Amino acid sequence: MTRNSGAKARESRLEGLCYNPKSMRILITGAAGFLGSALANTLAGEGHTVRGVDNLSTGNPESLVPEVHFTRGDVKDRPKLWTLLQDVDCVYHLAARVLVPESLLYPGDYNDVNVGGTVTLMEAMRDVGVRRVVLISSGAVYGNQHHQPVRESFTPDPRSPYAVSKLAAEYYVRTIGSQWGIETVCLRVFNAYGPGQQIPPVHAPVIPNFLQQALQQGTLVIQGDGLQTRDFIYIDDVVKAMVAASKMPEINGLTINIGSGNDISMRELVKQVLEVTGKPAQVIYNPRSDSGPGRLCADIRLAKDKLRFTPSVKLKDGLRMTFQKDPRFSLPVNGKPSK
Repeated sequence: MTRNSGAKARESRLEGLCYNPKSMRILITGAAGFLGSALANTLAGEGHTVRGVDNLSTGNPESLVPEVHFTRGDVKDRPKLWTLLQDVDCVYHLAARVLVPESLLYPGDYNDVNVGGTVTLMEAMRDVGVRRVVLISSGAVYGNQHHQPVRESFTPDPRSPYAVSKLAAEYYVRTIGSQWGIETVCLRVFNAYGPGQQIPPVHAPVIPNFLQQALQQGTLVIQGDGLQTRDFIYIDDVVKAMVAASKMPEINGLTINIGSGNDISMRELVKQVLEVTGKPAQVIYNPRSDSGPGRLCADIRLAKDKLRFTPSVKLKDGLRMTFQKDPRFSLPVNGKPSK
């Protein structure tokens, strides 16, 4: 694969913007993960040709519908990427390591995967001649901000190696894309949640962890004083925004927040979790823990303007749907579901 052949392929595909957004060829990295599988299944259901790649370090390929053409592989394997990228119109790049506490212990690994993997993917896209890439970044890049909600124009203040790696990936995507004529869109997704979200034994995401602990009448641990707030967005709304990012015109080079536009304190979140589950659970505070930024809420005006995106699922409804639709929250009691 040569640079000239990649450039010719790109020019051919861009000529007259002849691709059909109603029937695209799409590659998703990290396709077996929580966000990746939901996106892949939705796009396949819309009639697009969807290829997925994932190294399965955390993902589950059984979450993908049969229409998704899945390959086990790593985003640092450029020859494999060359094959998977043939005739692809748009790439969604979700493959990443995503645990903030883990990144504090292994910053080199996070740089290797989240930054190095992104650079390798962009080089392969350049070589083959892919038209557009959508990078799934994170609201974590903002860190502590004096003004809320946070806007895309704010200066990032990443507070963990994970956040640094996502910000670096954004810069690499935009820079390489601008040099080689690849359209780029960076979506800073805030706290996504919903059925099927992974619950690792350590550093589990807060919502599935709270639901599980409440259902088992265990202990809900609130880090810090519980007054810190976060912006939670339901998986279906995230997917809606991601799908739009592959189709909408005039968004090249943009970085766009994807959140609900509302934040909630951890104390209030616990109250809503207990209401949804109907279970009495013990709540304790871990005052010595670093609970992260005091407040984080997304300004989503740019998403509404450029992606025609408006979140539709309120947090209480999203918690209820997560609790009802996720089979892991149906614990068998005497052979019957507990709910």
